[in-house]
Amino acid sequence: MKNAGKIKGCFLCRHLKLKDTRKSLVVYKGKYSFIILNRFPYNNGHLMIAPNRHLKNLEDLSENEANEIFSLARKIIPVLKKAYHPHGFNMGMNLGSCAGTSVEDHMHIHIVPRWEGDTNYMPVIGKTKIIPESLLQTHKIIRSEIQKSWE
Repeated sequence: MKNAGKIKGCFLCRHLKLKDTRKSLVVYKGKYSFIILNRFPYNNGHLMIAPNRHLKNLEDLSENEANEIFSLARKIIPVLKKAYHPHGFNMGMNLGSCAGTSVEDHMHIHIVPRWEGDTNYMPVIGKTKIIPESLLQTHKIIRSEIQKSWE
Protein backbone atom coordinates (compact mmCIF):
# COMPACT_ATOMS: atom_id res chain seq x y z
CA MET A 1 0.00 0.00 0.00
CA LYS A 2 1.77 3.08 -1.27
CA ASN A 3 -0.17 5.66 0.82
CA ALA A 4 -0.55 3.61 4.01
CA GLY A 5 -0.29 5.88 7.04
CA LYS A 6 -0.37 9.09 5.00
CA ILE A 7 -2.96 11.78 5.61
CA LYS A 8 -5.02 12.39 2.49
CA GLY A 9 -5.27 15.80 0.90
CA CYS A 10 -2.91 18.71 0.51
CA PHE A 11 -0.86 19.49 3.61
CA LEU A 12 -0.36 23.10 2.45
CA CYS A 13 -4.13 23.69 2.27
CA ARG A 14 -4.62 21.89 5.59
CA HIS A 15 -1.96 23.95 7.37
CA LEU A 16 -3.22 27.23 5.92
CA LYS A 17 -6.64 26.57 7.52
CA LEU A 18 -5.26 25.86 11.01
CA LYS A 19 -5.78 28.64 13.55
CA ASP A 20 -2.67 27.81 15.60
CA THR A 21 0.20 29.11 13.48
CA ARG A 22 2.80 27.32 15.62
CA LYS A 23 1.13 23.97 14.92
CA SER A 24 0.64 24.82 11.24
CA LEU A 25 4.18 26.26 10.94
CA VAL A 26 2.70 29.18 8.98
CA VAL A 27 4.75 32.30 9.71
CA TYR A 28 2.76 34.72 7.56
CA LYS A 29 -0.63 34.79 5.81
CA GLY A 30 -1.11 37.27 2.99
CA LYS A 31 -4.17 38.08 0.93
CA TYR A 32 -3.16 35.70 -1.91
CA SER A 33 -0.32 33.58 -0.52
CA PHE A 34 1.38 32.44 2.67
CA ILE A 35 4.79 31.54 4.09
CA ILE A 36 5.24 28.22 5.89
CA LEU A 37 8.27 26.51 7.42
CA ASN A 38 9.38 23.30 5.76
CA ARG A 39 8.68 20.44 8.19
CA PHE A 40 11.75 18.60 6.86
CA PRO A 41 14.22 21.49 6.47
CA TYR A 42 17.58 21.35 4.72
CA ASN A 43 18.79 24.15 7.02
CA ASN A 44 17.43 26.41 9.76
CA GLY A 45 14.99 28.90 8.27
CA HIS A 46 14.04 26.70 5.27
CA LEU A 47 10.60 27.89 4.26
CA MET A 48 8.13 27.81 1.40
CA ILE A 49 5.85 30.41 -0.15
CA ALA A 50 2.63 29.11 -1.69
CA PRO A 51 -0.57 30.57 -3.10
CA ASN A 52 -3.62 30.36 -0.84
CA ARG A 53 -5.48 28.72 -3.73
CA HIS A 54 -4.70 25.09 -4.46
CA LEU A 55 -2.93 25.46 -7.83
CA LYS A 56 -0.67 22.97 -9.57
CA ASN A 57 0.74 25.09 -12.39
CA LEU A 58 2.76 28.28 -12.23
CA GLU A 59 0.86 29.62 -15.23
CA ASP A 60 -2.44 29.29 -13.33
CA LEU A 61 -1.44 31.99 -10.84
CA SER A 62 -3.33 35.26 -11.13
CA GLU A 63 -1.25 38.43 -11.47
CA ASN A 64 -2.11 39.29 -7.85
CA GLU A 65 -0.96 35.87 -6.63
CA ALA A 66 2.26 35.94 -8.63
CA ASN A 67 3.04 39.49 -7.51
CA GLU A 68 2.40 38.73 -3.84
CA ILE A 69 4.47 35.53 -3.90
CA PHE A 70 7.45 37.34 -5.39
CA SER A 71 6.90 40.31 -3.05
CA LEU A 72 6.91 37.97 -0.05
CA ALA A 73 10.11 36.35 -1.30
CA ARG A 74 11.73 39.79 -1.50
CA LYS A 75 10.50 40.67 2.00
CA ILE A 76 11.37 37.39 3.74
CA ILE A 77 15.00 37.33 2.56
CA PRO A 78 15.97 40.34 4.77
CA VAL A 79 14.10 38.71 7.69
CA LEU A 80 16.14 35.53 7.26
CA LYS A 81 19.35 37.56 6.88
CA LYS A 82 18.69 39.37 10.15
CA ALA A 83 17.61 36.24 12.03
CA TYR A 84 20.24 33.78 10.77
CA HIS A 85 23.05 35.71 9.02
CA PRO A 86 23.33 33.26 6.09
CA HIS A 87 25.98 33.73 3.40
CA GLY A 88 23.48 33.03 0.61
CA PHE A 89 20.22 31.35 -0.35
CA ASN A 90 18.86 28.63 -2.57
CA MET A 91 15.51 29.64 -3.99
CA GLY A 92 13.50 27.57 -6.40
CA MET A 93 10.52 25.50 -7.46
CA ASN A 94 10.13 21.85 -8.32
CA LEU A 95 7.24 21.60 -10.77
CA GLY A 96 6.18 17.99 -11.29
CA SER A 97 7.29 14.76 -9.63
CA CYS A 98 10.10 14.18 -12.13
CA ALA A 99 11.49 17.58 -11.07
CA GLY A 100 11.64 16.44 -7.46
CA THR A 101 8.47 17.81 -5.91
CA SER A 102 6.80 15.85 -3.16
CA VAL A 103 3.75 18.17 -3.34
CA GLU A 104 2.75 17.90 -6.97
CA ASP A 105 -0.66 19.59 -6.85
CA HIS A 106 0.08 22.80 -4.89
CA MET A 107 2.89 24.83 -6.38
CA HIS A 108 5.30 26.53 -3.98
CA ILE A 109 8.70 28.18 -3.84
CA HIS A 110 11.46 27.00 -1.50
CA ILE A 111 13.82 29.47 0.17
CA VAL A 112 16.77 27.83 1.92
CA PRO A 113 19.38 29.85 3.85
CA ARG A 114 22.94 28.66 3.15
CA TRP A 115 26.28 29.16 4.88
CA GLU A 116 29.81 28.62 3.64
CA GLY A 117 30.71 25.03 4.55
CA ASP A 118 27.17 24.09 5.66
CA THR A 119 27.47 20.68 4.04
CA ASN A 120 29.29 17.96 5.94
CA TYR A 121 29.67 14.20 6.09
CA MET A 122 26.49 13.51 8.10
CA PRO A 123 24.00 13.60 5.19
CA VAL A 124 26.30 11.53 2.98
CA ILE A 125 27.70 8.93 5.38
CA GLY A 126 25.11 8.89 8.16
CA LYS A 127 22.06 9.69 6.02
CA THR A 128 21.22 12.19 8.77
CA LYS A 129 20.75 15.96 8.59
CA ILE A 130 21.61 17.94 11.71
CA ILE A 131 19.39 20.96 12.31
CA PRO A 132 20.47 22.66 15.56
CA GLU A 133 17.12 24.36 16.17
CA SER A 134 13.57 23.08 16.66
CA LEU A 135 10.86 24.10 14.20
CA LEU A 136 8.98 25.83 17.03
CA GLN A 137 12.07 27.93 17.82
CA THR A 138 12.51 28.75 14.12
CA HIS A 139 8.83 29.74 13.94
CA LYS A 140 9.22 32.01 16.97
CA ILE A 141 12.34 33.70 15.58
CA ILE A 142 10.93 34.33 12.11
CA ARG A 143 7.52 35.50 13.39
CA SER A 144 9.26 37.90 15.77
CA GLU A 145 11.38 39.36 12.97
CA ILE A 146 8.31 39.71 10.70
CA GLN A 147 6.39 41.51 13.44
CA LYS A 148 9.29 43.92 14.04
CA SER A 149 9.83 44.82 10.40
CA TRP A 150 6.51 44.24 8.54
CA GLU A 151 3.62 44.80 10.89
